[in-house]
Formats: sequence, structure tokens, C-alpha cells
Amino acid sequence: MLFVYAGETDPGPTLERGQAFNRYNEELAKAGALLALDGLHPPSAATRVTFSGGEPPSVTDGPFTEAKEFVGGYWIIQARSKEEAVEWASRAPVGDGAIEVRQIAEGSDHGPEIEAASRLSATPPEQTVAD
Repeated sequence: MLFVYAGETDPGPTLERGQAFNRYNEELAKAGALLALDGLHPPSAATRVTFSGGEPPSVTDGPFTEAKEFVGGYWIIQARSKEEAVEWASRAPVGDGAIEVRQIAEGSDHGPEIEAASRLSATPPEQTVAD
């Protein structure tokens, strides 16, 4: 999974950036590596649900001024190795910012008991995109 963090001087969406990201997304898709992707609204439009030691969760609407880094979007890709994922990340048209490369965890990563406990009784639906 590739998390995109906007830099301090990131200009936000522009036509040129949208076109560059679309070319990159097409390249990922043609290579069979792209599984999912989305851009996210900024923290000013976010709501945070905070949990603390068995207490009822608290709900806070943004903006969150303490957020120095925030996820601006993500790609879920299929790569044969960490090196391949890093190679894809390094080719992304991110002008100012960073991409964090992380492997998606599976129940089997945590032992057979956790794997058994994490099995769903039904297959979740395919990813949907709002129109």
C-alpha cells in the first residue's frame, strides 16, 4: 500500500497534476499492479473518532491544526517484493511530499489463532467508487 503525504508547499490539485497522476495510474493498471486508489479530502473536512481505555469514543470534527502530515491519497498495488513497491512509489508524480510504502497485514502474519479469528463469515463486496 502506498500512502501519499502532501508536502508543505504542495499546491493541491491542478489539471496538469491530475493528468500526470492519471498517466501513472494507467501505467500501474497496464502492468497489472493496480488494485485500488483514491484521493482524500483534507483534514479540514475530516472527523476523528478517538478511543480511550473502554470509555465511549469521542468525536471531533476537523480541522486538526496539530496535523503536520496527513494522508492525501493512497494506492493499493500488488508487488512481488518491497523493492518493486518502492520502485513504483519512486515513479509517482508527487511534486512535494512523500510516499510511505507499507505491506497490508494478513491474519496469517500473526499466527494461526489470529488468522482463524480474523476470517469473515462472508466475502466483502468489491471496492466501489462514488459517482
